[in-house]
Amino acid sequence: MCAARMPDPDVVIVGSGIAGALIAKVLATNGKKVLILEAGDQLPPDINGYMNRFLNATAKVPESPYPPELFNSEGLVDPSMVNAGRPTVLSLGARYRFGDWQDPKQSYLIQHGPLAFGSTYERINGGTARHWLGTSLRFLPSDFEMKTRFNRFVDWPIKYKDLEEWYRKAEREIGVSADVADQAYLGISFSPDYSYPMPKIVMSKVDAAVDAAMPGLKISGHGLDDVKWAVTSTPAARNSEPYQNRRVCAGNTNCIPICPIQAKYDPSVTLADALRTGRVDIMYKTIASHVQIDESGRVSGIDFIRYEDENGVPVERGSVTGSKKIYILAGNAIETPRLLLMSKNERTPDGVANRKDGRGFVGKYLMDHPLYLAWALAPKPVWGYRGPLSTAGIEICRDGQFRRDRGAFRIEIGNEGWNFPLGDPDTTTIDYVNGLNFSGLKKDDPKKALFGAELVNALNDKLSRQFRLGFLIEQSPDDANRVTISDQHSDHLDLPRPQINYNLSEYTKLGLAAAKDTASAIFNSMGAEEFTTKPNPDDPSSFEWPLGSTERLKYFGAGHLVGTYRMGTSANDSVVNDMQRSWDHENLYLVGSGTFPTVATANPTLTLAALCLRTADYIKNLP
Repeated sequence: MCAARMPDPDVVIVGSGIAGALIAKVLATNGKKVLILEAGDQLPPDINGYMNRFLNATAKVPESPYPPELFNSEGLVDPSMVNAGRPTVLSLGARYRFGDWQDPKQSYLIQHGPLAFGSTYERINGGTARHWLGTSLRFLPSDFEMKTRFNRFVDWPIKYKDLEEWYRKAEREIGVSADVADQAYLGISFSPDYSYPMPKIVMSKVDAAVDAAMPGLKISGHGLDDVKWAVTSTPAARNSEPYQNRRVCAGNTNCIPICPIQAKYDPSVTLADALRTGRVDIMYKTIASHVQIDESGRVSGIDFIRYEDENGVPVERGSVTGSKKIYILAGNAIETPRLLLMSKNERTPDGVANRKDGRGFVGKYLMDHPLYLAWALAPKPVWGYRGPLSTAGIEICRDGQFRRDRGAFRIEIGNEGWNFPLGDPDTTTIDYVNGLNFSGLKKDDPKKALFGAELVNALNDKLSRQFRLGFLIEQSPDDANRVTISDQHSDHLDLPRPQINYNLSEYTKLGLAAAKDTASAIFNSMGAEEFTTKPNPDDPSSFEWPLGSTERLKYFGAGHLVGTYRMGTSANDSVVNDMQRSWDHENLYLVGSGTFPTVATANPTLTLAALCLRTADYIKNLP
């Protein structure tokens, strides 16, 4: 059966995140009838409920404002009891402890390691872009040509010039604040008359303090000897002036996980436009469970399971059918391959869009930006905890001949003090009030508790000088890093959960090592005191470096799920073509950052959006 208001759609989309929303809007605007199957509930009329969840959350992690619940009376909710499960960073703990990363009763992802995959995502209306930062960087021209330029990995089947028009359209659609002159580096080009939709977000005092140290910064080794260091403003899908009926950013330093005044773009903006066409319908709380393939190799339908309560039993099982329709899977780089691999039958024994000879590519080449986090105390106040989470970064190290040997990185300058690494200002305040020292700041007398003016002066001094740097490392596309489906663990709808195999190559680890040395060099140049802590030996998101030593490096997930159904030039090297259409099924499109052949260093959302607008423009002209 199908939704009552959309009995015979032209296009069926699975997922209403940014990819699904953009494509739905373009197609509906051009006369197509679109049905969206969305795993999450309908958006509330305002975000007050999400804000209350976040404010009352014990752990203010990226997932905390959004359903399903993370905790019950016994601790973390058992993922096998949830209909639309999702991972949480709270389940990245060591074995046999709270949040055990390999305990299926705590971790939605069935992690087989050897290292932990650290990123999370949402399965709600609007997808993971509900909790994104808003960073909207373009890829570099060299990012599309890694094989040609550096003899590494593969080239994309498109080049920067093929996407430049769509970058412009994506920047307008999501509302990016930036300055062309700031962004014209490392080969990025713009049409002569182009300007971003809004002026750039004003850079912070933290940015100015880091920038002041750039002229004297020298780093030997890692291919960084001749770099001309500079701080650059960061393009952001965040309002610097009124745009799309959204407010101007008020600097709440809360972009992740939720902007309390909705100055940051999220897919609800595009979905509202799509729904206003009258040609889009959304089936909420509806899980796509199987992709049907007919004798000709076309997709002939998608089976779904609908539920009413997150932990309740299914209320409906049905199908959206028709081999003349266009089907678009717009989940993410984990949930889309999961659905494809679940869809096994005599015609697709290894899953839909996956080659029958055992050499299919679905699920392979899972990537993220392993994030190296470093923090320090500046010699003078830099006045963090104001402005968006990040307004600037250091981008010049995104490219260079060193990419032949190790991963590149971009550097994000944080405005939120030590909130990311330590949960400040709370942690430091509790330390000084209760005579503790989790922050490491109380070197002279760690157990001393402060009161009155002495407490106020200590907090004013320490909190005003805190800042952090985040390094987003280029990860190599390795076929052993992959998503499969578990044959032992299911969700509450009895669907197999995603199984993850994940590791970091030497190429990627060398990038993390270069990031560590760069962070220390920047702190030195600023006269700042570094407080970055070493991970515990049992931390599943850490590794020995250099190999054979007792030194360990820790990484975090950046929330950038990339790969697993990559695009290429033929079915012999990829899952989809450059229009994100399946090689195996001509009416099936797999969209999102899962189609990226490489991850490069830029946050993926803008490129994802540009690719989806390009794909939608192609589909709209199909008969």
